[in-house]
Amino acid sequence: MMLTTGNEVIPIVAAVDDDFRVRESIKSLLESAGYAPVVFSSAEEFLESGTLAAATCVITDVRMPGMDGIELQRRIRIERPALPVILISARSNAEVRETAIEEGAVAFLYKPFDAADLLELIQSVLSNSRER
Repeated sequence: MMLTTGNEVIPIVAAVDDDFRVRESIKSLLESAGYAPVVFSSAEEFLESGTLAAATCVITDVRMPGMDGIELQRRIRIERPALPVILISARSNAEVRETAIEEGAVAFLYKPFDAADLLELIQSVLSNSRER
């Protein structure tokens, strides 16, 4: 889904992270790249917001209080199987990374990640999803 302003169509990218600084950093980065970011402090907040229906991509932290990013990804797969999900984590855990990728994550990035890498990844997954 996209946000339309005049003649311009802007992809909605959701970011879910319990760390305020990370959320705001991702939000600023996405805004500067021309996306319409919507940020949430928890998976539950995201799911209750109704944004799942409108998002073109979801970036979520793995470790959060309450529902974690892996479970959020599972819930997204049920409702929107083709929605690209990017997982991010401050902890290096090969098993969690493998599970995320096996369950459909388009990428798994470790914090701190390079802003240019994240933007390139988002652009790539959105281009691929438009081609389908």
